[in-house]
Amino acid sequence: MRKQPQQRRSREMVERIVAAGRAVLAEEGYDACSTNRIATRAGVSPGSVYQYFPDKAAIVAAVIEGWSDETAERVAASLADRVGEPGGIGMVRATVEALLSALEADPELLRVVSEELPLAQHKERRTALERRVRELTATWLAVRPGASTATDPAVSAWVLVLALENLAVRWVLDSPPVPRERLVEELVALVTGYLSVSRPR
Repeated sequence: MRKQPQQRRSREMVERIVAAGRAVLAEEGYDACSTNRIATRAGVSPGSVYQYFPDKAAIVAAVIEGWSDETAERVAASLADRVGEPGGIGMVRATVEALLSALEADPELLRVVSEELPLAQHKERRTALERRVRELTATWLAVRPGASTATDPAVSAWVLVLALENLAVRWVLDSPPVPRERLVEELVALVTGYLSVSRPR
């Protein structure tokens, strides 16, 4: 449990420490990340770090919380902007693009989160991110029953969100010989084929 800052100076100090933690985590990995290295990166004493964070795990949790919120906001905003649109393929393409852009924004941190962090440390945030996007997807499917063959929007949303997330993450981290534009087309085809969303003639 970390101390919640009340004063502006304290909030700025916490933001500085979290930003330093994010940089150290992305550049050096989870095992090499330490409160001393974070303090050095932030230009503060270790004592200043411990005023707000009891340990490395608390700083990492704050970093993951911020990163998860950023990622979810970018994808959810794309979905929310298009929930009322009559067509399907435009919304699908925009969401795929938003997901890829969000994951590409910080591939080093994505690698640490996906491959190095103990699952217990980020499972709750990851689940919250996926749930937010799933709910918007399910809403979009529910308000246009004729746009797809999905009989249970919640189930279809779960399948789609996990499939897209995992494919997008592996593309960013593995750098396969698949151009981004081709990946977008393949993911759009995957989603529209699964949902049987009519493509414009």
